[in-house]
Amino acid sequence: MPDFAAFASMIGTQFNDLGLLAEALTHRSYLNEHRDFPGNHNERLEFLGDAVLELATTRFLFDRYPHKPEGELTAYRAALVNTVSLAERAQKLDLGAYLLLSKGEARDTGRARDVILADAFEAVIGAIYLDRGYDAAESFIANQLYGKIDDVIRERAWQDPKSRFQEVAQDKKGITPRYQLLHEDGPDHARTFTVGAYLDEQEMGRGEGKSKQEAEQDAAKNALHKTGW
Repeated sequence: MPDFAAFASMIGTQFNDLGLLAEALTHRSYLNEHRDFPGNHNERLEFLGDAVLELATTRFLFDRYPHKPEGELTAYRAALVNTVSLAERAQKLDLGAYLLLSKGEARDTGRARDVILADAFEAVIGAIYLDRGYDAAESFIANQLYGKIDDVIRERAWQDPKSRFQEVAQDKKGITPRYQLLHEDGPDHARTFTVGAYLDEQEMGRGEGKSKQEAEQDAAKNALHKTGW
């Protein structure tokens, strides 16, 4: 069993009820393999934490950028709290080492792993909110996320990858990217699509997703990374 008290200490939060943190770090799959486990999975805490996170980041951005319109603030917030961003913070906290997962889920990598980590990160926020109140939860969010906003703006991470890749490709090469479905796998209810992003005939990046649109965004993101744009 993970040392939840050690994790609480590491993130700088003293829990009155450590069971809330344990719940936040328990994935549904773990209960499927351990029917006698006395605790609950983290989905309700994730739901609560997501709402707290949205409120906190919205107020932060509202105060930080008093002259920005609603549309830009919404885009900034989305970049700050999306799955990749939250999973990155969870990894820096080594949150995965404290997660209770099934053996199958523990082997997940890539986007599936990012989703599990991001969901658990939100659940931790929910646990802090219930145990210590809004101010403590907001302080945790501030410590973990607010410092990323300068990078988000500098790297234009608030702009979706396809839009960004098209803008830069047209500026630098005079070419509009095209996307090609390379293959799709899995049963009808759980398809995985693989898409290539091309400039003329040169493949610049390849991406995967649960829909063609998601795979195109991933391909564009990887193309931006490959080209250094």
